[in-house]
Amino acid sequence: MGRQRISLETPSFAVIAATVLATVAQADTLPISGKYGNKDGCAYARTGESTGSENFFLLTPEAITTATSVCTIKKVIKTDGKSYVAMVSCEAEGEDGGTDDTAKITYGPKGYTIGFTSDDRTKWGPLPLCK
Repeated sequence: MGRQRISLETPSFAVIAATVLATVAQADTLPISGKYGNKDGCAYARTGESTGSENFFLLTPEAITTATSVCTIKKVIKTDGKSYVAMVSCEAEGEDGGTDDTAKITYGPKGYTIGFTSDDRTKWGPLPLCK
């Protein structure tokens, strides 16, 4: 039996690869530039070290992180200018497994504000662009 070789230069392979990569990139991240957070969240973004503060909020294209939990962006459902609705999987510190939720990530003059459909009382922000 002969082997067939697939060339990376084959047009159909290139189109399929580009489509798969574009789909994965769009599905897993928010289309935002930079990191947004409060003072302690931005300190963590710069150094990778926690300040130990309980008042810690950080928004990146991949996740929403607090002092006690992380919500990973699973899929961006809706885009309206610089505001987004995204499916997230949240895991609290010390828990195994995540809880699915929908995050409302709204852009305003002072940065992003984050809310969740599971609890309309929860609002984080505004979170300005980290410097």
